[in-house]
Amino acid sequence: MQTQKNVKTKRGTIAARNIRSLIYLGVNLIIVVCLVAQGVFHETSVGVHLMLAGAITLITCVGIGLHYRMLNRTLISPIKRLRDATEKYARELGSGRPFTADVHTDDEVEELMHSIEELDRSLRHYIRENEEITAEREKLKTELELAANIQRDMLPCVFPPFPERREFELHAAMDPAREVGGDFYDFFLIDPDHLGLVMADVSGKGIPAALFMMMAKTMIQNCVRAGLGPAAALEQVNRLIAENNKEDMFVTVWLGILDIPSGKLTAVNAGHEYPVLKTPEGMYELIKDKHGVAVGIMEGTKYREYEWELKPGSSLFVYTDGLPEANNARKELFGTDRMLAAVNKVPEAGPEELLKSVRASVDAFVGDEPQFDDLTMLCLRYHGTAVPLRLPADPDTLR
Repeated sequence: MQTQKNVKTKRGTIAARNIRSLIYLGVNLIIVVCLVAQGVFHETSVGVHLMLAGAITLITCVGIGLHYRMLNRTLISPIKRLRDATEKYARELGSGRPFTADVHTDDEVEELMHSIEELDRSLRHYIRENEEITAEREKLKTELELAANIQRDMLPCVFPPFPERREFELHAAMDPAREVGGDFYDFFLIDPDHLGLVMADVSGKGIPAALFMMMAKTMIQNCVRAGLGPAAALEQVNRLIAENNKEDMFVTVWLGILDIPSGKLTAVNAGHEYPVLKTPEGMYELIKDKHGVAVGIMEGTKYREYEWELKPGSSLFVYTDGLPEANNARKELFGTDRMLAAVNKVPEAGPEELLKSVRASVDAFVGDEPQFDDLTMLCLRYHGTAVPLRLPADPDTLR
């Protein structure tokens, strides 16, 4: 800014210099014209008049020439140099070289050059800041991808999970709304005769929910493996979480323990979605089981267990609220009715095929609307201990 002020105090602006030169030229012409008009040369010959006219014309042309030369030196040439420098700067914008121009006119053209230099400095500063922000975003993206991989590794993802067990089939899937999510499922053999099943949904989304999810999953499995029943396990987990829960987070949980030989399922529901059950001869139906408070909300919470008897051919479907609450562009929810219709499209399908069919129904309903919440599902098909032998289609193979 100081340089621009100095420019104005040296030789003046372009307009001032041009006005002065035009005034000098105009004054000379006016003096000559006035002399002629007043008859100073009244008695001179025609030849003298012609010479005078020629002299005036010559003076005018010389004045115009000098004026153009001054314009070329003070305005046209500097603007051309400024234009060339600007075009070169635009071509080399990514090189990091600063803007430079050979313009020293002490007027508005030089002021314009200094303005472009200031713009260049601001632009390079912005580019540096943007590069730093982009690098931070790429780092965060990499860390989120790593966190997503860790979260996926925390969940059982090899199917079939127990290929040597013919008493049941099992499949599960989790699709987080972000890179990482708060939903989780779990299944594990407590002993050869008991299977643990978990479906849960942590409050919130993103990294905080994912961290809370991993803690809750580990606690639940440890308590069940230690021999606690579903209700006692959630009461213990609730006590551990509630006594040091400064962020006031919580998790809704459906927890079941299946006695594999008998088919008896002992379960507890801590504020989670209703499970869906299919009998061997029937269709999938919503089971409005007994609800308790979500885990982590209140210390000293007691939970009540209930029992089902799964007969061979029965299926169990549990899920998180991301399924019925999936919405389309009109903000309509997928809902429980559409969910039941989706599972009953293929009631005799195995667990993996059933989950794929439900997901296809959700995708068709949602369309291009972005996923709002984590979507997690688990399906168990119980065959019982007496699994019929599947005979080959060709009777000749039995000979």
